[in-house]
Amino acid sequence: MKAAQESSEPIGVSVATLTLRVFLAICVFPHGAQKLLGWFGGPGFSGMLEGFHARLGIPTSITTLVIIGEFFGSIALAMGLFTRFVGGSFIVIMLGAIFLGGPARNGFFMNYWCRQEGEGYEYNLLIIGVSLSLVILGSGKFSLQRMINKSRKTFPAIKRWH
Repeated sequence: MKAAQESSEPIGVSVATLTLRVFLAICVFPHGAQKLLGWFGGPGFSGMLEGFHARLGIPTSITTLVIIGEFFGSIALAMGLFTRFVGGSFIVIMLGAIFLGGPARNGFFMNYWCRQEGEGYEYNLLIIGVSLSLVILGSGKFSLQRMINKSRKTFPAIKRWH
């Protein structure tokens, strides 16, 4: 029954899921790269650990999970791996960003005209909405996860290793 459901997924849903995954990954990856590697003007791993702890009081273990989640999660998401888990992780990360990082205090809008103290939660809310959609939909047909699941059906011995 489940296999019949998966194969009957409309092509529009499959393309929409792929689009959501790839564009979410494109939006989140640079933030993870700033935090982990110092790319795009970011502080890098040690700078993030120090900054999150000094500015926000966030423990290094939580900061490390955020960095790993944004960087490696966005790569996995683009490939269609662990989509529901990554989507859920992004929701938690964005809620933390809103309520611990300051956007909740700054209102809804991003700081386009430099008229407020910092950024609002508009971007974070979009990430939450797209992530929630992916938690509900999963990876879709065009994903490595679907290919892996099909190979398990073809080669039953692989199932034992899962």
